[in-house]
Amino acid sequence: MSELLVDRRDDGVVILTLNRPDRRNSMTEGMTEQWRETVAELNADRAVRCVVVTGAGSAFSSGGDMSWLADRGTESVPDLRDRMLAFYRTWLSITELEVPTIAAVNGAAVGAGLCVALACDLVYAADEAKLLAPFTGLGLHPGMAATYLLPKSGGLRLARELLLTGRTILGAEAAQRGLVNQAFPHSDLISEVLNIAAMIAGNAPIATKLTKVALNQEHHDLEAALRWESLAQPVTMASADMREGLAANRERRRPKFTGT
Repeated sequence: MSELLVDRRDDGVVILTLNRPDRRNSMTEGMTEQWRETVAELNADRAVRCVVVTGAGSAFSSGGDMSWLADRGTESVPDLRDRMLAFYRTWLSITELEVPTIAAVNGAAVGAGLCVALACDLVYAADEAKLLAPFTGLGLHPGMAATYLLPKSGGLRLARELLLTGRTILGAEAAQRGLVNQAFPHSDLISEVLNIAAMIAGNAPIATKLTKVALNQEHHDLEAALRWESLAQPVTMASADMREGLAANRERRRPKFTGT
């Protein structure tokens, strides 16, 4: 059984489904390797316009498969560091994709699983999905860049609350507090997310990729934004897609962008 399902849609949207429902989609070694290979393939595929990540069954992901920890008491700190750093970097390679990424949090997103969701550009959750980062309650320091991703997504005060208490926040509250973009009834989540993904996929690929780069740069001031945009916008002005976009607007039809 494949631990990561890849569904390529005709509109350029690719759906990645974590597929170990019997283990609440914990990040096993097999799933981790499939993730590494798949993200690398998607990064090289110009036909991809948007990537959606979700989970099979009742959970998004219960986080890292840490069952090996009990048997690793004699492993040295440097060896553990190398192992965890490779694990983190593999899963967070989702941030290296040039196209927009969306997490559809269909159920429990725990620890590293929550972090992978928050590493996506957009995050939507089912109203009753349970989001939590219970590291300290397990005797662990947070991992998977939790101390970066939670403050960046929901603000420092909410990050402190979730990381220091380990409490569960439901999707509806996560949306109210800005940790995720929006929450939907569970039955509507995937269809709503795919509608959003289709909107993204229907836009001009070059402009979309450059916009993602701009947003990820987090310009430190107005001048930095102006300098970037004065370079990036002319790139799109020279594209066939801009000419198509203007023609479609003039002719009142949907544009057919080619990424050129």
